[in-house]
Amino acid sequence: MRTNTLDEAMFAVIRTGGKQYRVRKGDSLVVERLASDAGDDVVFADVLLIGGDGELRIGTPTVEGASVSARIEEQFRGPKVRVFKYKNKTRRRTLRGHRQYQTRLTITGISGGS
Repeated sequence: MRTNTLDEAMFAVIRTGGKQYRVRKGDSLVVERLASDAGDDVVFADVLLIGGDGELRIGTPTVEGASVSARIEEQFRGPKVRVFKYKNKTRRRTLRGHRQYQTRLTITGISGGS
């Protein structure tokens, strides 16, 4: 029996932190740091596409009235990226490291809007 609800078959493409992510309800993903604490709920209104059940809605640039809700599981720092600069014959060597702040999310729902 076919129901007209947004379930696990539905997916969405959201934009956050300058990147795009394809998500479904229940997915866990790591994004650039969001300014909220662990346990908070966030809503992404920047939904570029909604699909599932053979239906596809593409936004221009976003889907009108659509949103994706998520829960912040943790705030953490990613692995260290080492940057080594070297110039031969001049004894110039520079070693730097960087750890990016990141947020782990769990998608709790997709709202299709109108």
